Amino acid sequence: MISFSKFKHGVVALVMALGLHGFGNFAYAAPAEGAEHATEEHVHEAEATEPKKFDAKEVILGHVKDAYDWHFFSIGESHYTIPLPVIIYNPARGLSVFSASHFHHGHEAYEGYRIVNAHYLHEKGLDPAQFIEGRIIAVDGNDMPSGEKIYDFSMTKNVTSMLIAAILLIVLMLNVAKAYRVRGSKKAPKGFQSLVEPVIIFMRDEVVKPNIPGKKAEKYTPLILTIFFFILINNLLGLLPGSANVTGNIAVTAALALISFIATMFATNKHFWGHIFNPPVPFGVKFILAPVELIGVFTKPVSLMIRLFANILAGHIIILSIISLVFIFGSLNKTAGYGFLPITIVFNIVMMMLELLVAFIQAFIFANLTAVFIGQAMEGGHDDHH
Repeated sequence: MISFSKFKHGVVALVMALGLHGFGNFAYAAPAEGAEHATEEHVHEAEATEPKKFDAKEVILGHVKDAYDWHFFSIGESHYTIPLPVIIYNPARGLSVFSASHFHHGHEAYEGYRIVNAHYLHEKGLDPAQFIEGRIIAVDGNDMPSGEKIYDFSMTKNVTSMLIAAILLIVLMLNVAKAYRVRGSKKAPKGFQSLVEPVIIFMRDEVVKPNIPGKKAEKYTPLILTIFFFILINNLLGLLPGSANVTGNIAVTAALALISFIATMFATNKHFWGHIFNPPVPFGVKFILAPVELIGVFTKPVSLMIRLFANILAGHIIILSIISLVFIFGSLNKTAGYGFLPITIVFNIVMMMLELLVAFIQAFIFANLTAVFIGQAMEGGHDDHH
């Protein structure tokens, strides 16, 4: 039985999630020349009465991107969101802390800051290539970019979701550890303890020990378990309606891959680096193979980063695309929209079951490959005796 008290000392993932939050373009109508009665008020009234067309791209990207508020759902023109804290440090102005609600969904500036969106860039005549939509920038009194450097430490949707996942991980595992302290390790597990114990034993016996040699396996077991459960919890939370796309954000997967890379580098030894810079091949081939081996050290965490990010993001986009088909057909014909609804429900049930499986598989693959990379870094020469 593993020591569960060590698990609570595992490393929780780095918080490096500052994503993009896209906003749609706004269309403006101008009165026709000679139409004396087409006043500006009439134009705005016509725009207000005209139903807004469903934009699948805007909806899908809006759900998978990060944001400064947590949007749950919309009913008509009413949007149900929770504004999150904006924390900005400006070397010239100091620290600013306020609610994201002051931005009014990116339509207004507040305290010399605003969120960049397509409408703002179009209105001010700015080059979209020089600005990232969804980022907060400093502006002057005329609401133009001031060029001041700022440091954004805001509690975005992804950061908030990661903190919730970390709290869930700590609370659940401390409760399991408490159950073992109270009941002992000789008695059969009960409740949530009986659900978690087989997973932990499997990860220890089938992932960590076969890949990491000797007593060092026990040393790295808490790290591998923490990575596995942290990714798994975020994957499962991402399947809930209105949730954040944490592991589908490449900044988050890059942070997790960086943790794996650092752990691997600490596990390296003389033989590992000797094999990299002096591979056992003919002398002339060493100059070709050594750079390839060195590049391979850095491509391993990159593959971890891209694999997790791409699989989770693709699953979310597919589910949202299938849901969007109902509204696309409905905008063409209401009968077609209602007729396609049962097909969409069946497809989404299948995709949700598949994504539930993917959530476990991707967490397992990331943790397993991390253990493999750490074990490879520890390998000694063929004449070593363990």
